[in-house]
Amino acid sequence: MIIRNHFINAFVIAAPALALLSLPANAALRRTSQAGQQPSYTLPEYNAEQAAATEKDPQAKIKLLDSFVAQYPNSTLLQYIYQFYYQSYYQLKNYGKAIEYADKLIALGDKADLAVRVQAIQARVQLFSLAFDPKAADAHDQLIKQRDAALLGVKLFPDLKKVPNSTVTDDQVKAGTAYLEAAAGAADIQLKDSSAAVEAFKAALAINPKDAVSSYRLGLAYLNSTPPQALDGFWALARAIALKVPDDAKIKDYLRSRILQYEQPGCDNQVDAQLNELLQLAANSPDRPASYVIPSHDDLVKISQSSTIITVINDLSGGGDKAKTTWLAICGAEFPEVVGKIIEVQKADNAANFLVFTSDNADQMQAATTANMSVKVWTAPPPAGTAAVPQPDVVRFQKDDPIRFSGALVSYDPSPFLLHWDQVKVDPTTIPAAAGAPKHPPTHKPTSKQE
Repeated sequence: MIIRNHFINAFVIAAPALALLSLPANAALRRTSQAGQQPSYTLPEYNAEQAAATEKDPQAKIKLLDSFVAQYPNSTLLQYIYQFYYQSYYQLKNYGKAIEYADKLIALGDKADLAVRVQAIQARVQLFSLAFDPKAADAHDQLIKQRDAALLGVKLFPDLKKVPNSTVTDDQVKAGTAYLEAAAGAADIQLKDSSAAVEAFKAALAINPKDAVSSYRLGLAYLNSTPPQALDGFWALARAIALKVPDDAKIKDYLRSRILQYEQPGCDNQVDAQLNELLQLAANSPDRPASYVIPSHDDLVKISQSSTIITVINDLSGGGDKAKTTWLAICGAEFPEVVGKIIEVQKADNAANFLVFTSDNADQMQAATTANMSVKVWTAPPPAGTAAVPQPDVVRFQKDDPIRFSGALVSYDPSPFLLHWDQVKVDPTTIPAAAGAPKHPPTHKPTSKQE
């Protein structure tokens, strides 16, 4: 199974040979007369059909089948003749002709035994992946026929249990129905009918919740809906990854990129924690709980636009989902005119780190002895690629001095709480004079994020 452009090939044959479910399609049994009934065909017809049935060489068999159809165009044995045709063409790897004769058999309707007809549906659905060319002029029509055949099989499969002396089990009906629902969904995806695809894959997964490929395709169908059903799509893709879908590493990268596109958070690395949490949750449940949400970009913009440093500190220090969402919105954001009181000065060769306390309460600011911010200021040229201008004069700051600065939020420690800043520009008017005389404390005001 190959991923192309983050899309598993929509149609995958179940096995190297036609892997049909074992159904009561005993042709020999059907050819004999029922008790007290005359056969519906002549002895020459029967002999000609038997000659084709016993021929092992597929090319020779097709010649016998052609002869039979030319001689007996309305025979009641045509269902078996068509069955031999599609099996022979499959052996010859002429998959288009194999589908053509499977369709002829299916089109016989009630004139064909139910089990023989259902097996023909299974065969044509499996063969489709080998014959379909998405660039063909009639590709759309081919997809319609594939979808319709699969849905017909979904309708007919339960009736197999009603056949006299049927040995079909509930498990066989479920397996066949799930397979055909998934095939219909695969066609719907290529037809860009996302709504129908969602319903088909949900039906397949209701029968087999551990079908990783159907879960993957369900995720694609959700994401391709109009409007996209992003949260359900993310959950279905995560579920597929947890179930070890083929090329799960590539699909994981794709899921990360879609979440990143959906949220557009301030710091891309925040998506990694969300992705890991999503994978853990989806591994234990096929359905997304209503309580599980990932904020959209619009949600994050609203939070960002209404945030000040004080509200950010309150939200982050409170923990929980509120802290997670707030950090997604403001990580990497730049804030102007942040004011605070220096609690401690930590000096290095090329930078100074100030542990600072800020509040919208002047009394708290005055009494503070513990920092809630770490403010890094470069005193020498920073490493290449770092967007900061060195300010060597900041080394004159001392404990309890007021400071005003702008900068970008880069991380935070939840406990004990500490908000980390980088790309800092200190207001020069707050830097102590060379003689060490302190400046007047800057007037504090709550600050809003720089647009």
